[in-house]
Amino acid sequence: MRILRTTGRTTKQAQTLIAELERRRNSVDERAVPVARRIVDAVRDGGDSALRRYATRFDGITKQSQLQISSDEMKQAWRDASPAFRSAVQVAAKNIRRFAQRQMPKSWTFEQVAGLTVGQQIRPLESVGCYVPSGRYPLPSTMLMTVIPAQVAGVKRIVTVSPKPAPETLAVAGFLGVTEFYRIGGAQAVAALAYGTESIAPVDKIVGPGNAFVTAAKKLVSFDCAIDMLAGPTEIVITSEIGDAIFIASDLVAQAEHDPDALAVFITSNASLAEEVSAEVKRQAAGNSIARESIRNSGVIFVTDSVAESHSLTNRLAPEHLTVDNESDLEWVANAGSVFVGRYSAQPLGDYISGPNHTLPTGGLARVRGGLSVSDFVKTITIQKYQRQGIKSLASAAISLAEAEGLLGHAEAIRVRGKNV
Repeated sequence: MRILRTTGRTTKQAQTLIAELERRRNSVDERAVPVARRIVDAVRDGGDSALRRYATRFDGITKQSQLQISSDEMKQAWRDASPAFRSAVQVAAKNIRRFAQRQMPKSWTFEQVAGLTVGQQIRPLESVGCYVPSGRYPLPSTMLMTVIPAQVAGVKRIVTVSPKPAPETLAVAGFLGVTEFYRIGGAQAVAALAYGTESIAPVDKIVGPGNAFVTAAKKLVSFDCAIDMLAGPTEIVITSEIGDAIFIASDLVAQAEHDPDALAVFITSNASLAEEVSAEVKRQAAGNSIARESIRNSGVIFVTDSVAESHSLTNRLAPEHLTVDNESDLEWVANAGSVFVGRYSAQPLGDYISGPNHTLPTGGLARVRGGLSVSDFVKTITIQKYQRQGIKSLASAAISLAEAEGLLGHAEAIRVRGKNV
């Protein structure tokens, strides 16, 4: 990995790169947008005919293939899976479900003033679509991470889609009891979920990561169908002064192998540790072509002038995945999708089995939101109930505000209720 010092002769180069990384706001590859738009428009207008045409072209579907996968096929895939895989899925599912249950927001009420009760009710979305990638690598873990929070939230209709789903993905679907699963992907799957076709009813929200065309399609449909976020290439930042170079390098290589466009960054004020990590990354990535390409394209080590500068730079980058040295570091972390604390907290553990969701904000979006959670599958309905005493104590203030805005009907609707209290 190249090393750039934020002070000295590489200052200008470092600051230019930092500014570029801060500007990575748009997680959508604009080159994919025109293609995605044509596909989305075609499926919205043409329904099943257009969907099947693109599924045949991109997803390997034949004219005789059924788009929907039967429950029997999913259940058989689970029975055919190895005992080790089934055991691992059960452990991961248990942890993900327990974490989602802890995240579940609560309904509540309280008395604001005498005679006024306010509160909120939590209600699940009626339907969601879960996109499970199956491109360079099959990701059955994403099936767990999207379906389980929806189940915990109480969503009635959970639809999953995946292009050329791997046996492991089918097995996880069978284990989770998925009843509606389609072997489609890309922008065509997003369009089908958003607008519906003759055979697929539309959903209220689409969640899950995907390639550039999936992300572009989610952006295009987002005013008609809710989405979770626009997910770009994987990002990792490790900010450490005392970490183990071998461990640090292993996480950088692990996340870099996701995608040639993945972002891998190490931040430290410890120059000798920076040198050790750079050498170790080179060694560990030697046999991993994708990680090697990713690190060559986007891998960088920033050597800062101080620990405080390292902290500030980390928050400026707002990474998807962040590793820090100690629990005390959580006090300065303001922007990150998911934080891994200490040398034994390997980031891939969070990809699979810890419990917190691995669908996380990229492109700096961690400045404004966290990862996918059970909250993405529910809505909050607020409640207010007045009695006579509440009207009596609050009517005059509300009338004054309404009159200040010139909304006389508002004022009168309050006034008529207060006449007899």
